[in-house]
Amino acid sequence: MIKLIQGDITTQSVDAIVNAANSGLLGGGGVDGAIHRAGGPKILEECKVIRQTQGSCAPGHAVITSAGKLKATYIIHAVGPIWRGGAANEEETLAMAYTNSLNLALQYEVKTVSFPSISTGAYGFPLDLAAPIAISTISQFINNHRLPETAYMVLFDSVTFAAYEKAFGKYHKVKV
Repeated sequence: MIKLIQGDITTQSVDAIVNAANSGLLGGGGVDGAIHRAGGPKILEECKVIRQTQGSCAPGHAVITSAGKLKATYIIHAVGPIWRGGAANEEETLAMAYTNSLNLALQYEVKTVSFPSISTGAYGFPLDLAAPIAISTISQFINNHRLPETAYMVLFDSVTFAAYEKAFGKYHKVKV
């Protein structure tokens, strides 16, 4: 099941929080910076180890660390695409970022996971395109796998919440 929440993802008490990370995995602005600040230096230390082992994390992919001081067990760092007008497979890459995050959640037996709106901040992905991709990708995954049981879309502001609420309503009307 998917639930929509307007709020701060760093305060969520869930098994895993998804971070809208950049390829460098070293923190940044927006959700990424907020998660690193709230979770403390342990998250960055683990991200540095991942970088030393595998290099950067390509758009559409995800890696997992502990959650540091957050009220979660894990942080799943998902790298979404930078919007380039829609001609660079951005929609497929965004769906892949959600799917790869969910695959890690399944692998680590995560029952509850909180997602931000990946790529819609500094990466410029249009909300009206991103929201339906997120809702449909997560819904299909949850319907076809035993875990996670619940995915929360934790949306920081009212504009983002409204876009996801609209996409959620349209998706579920089509599915009924």
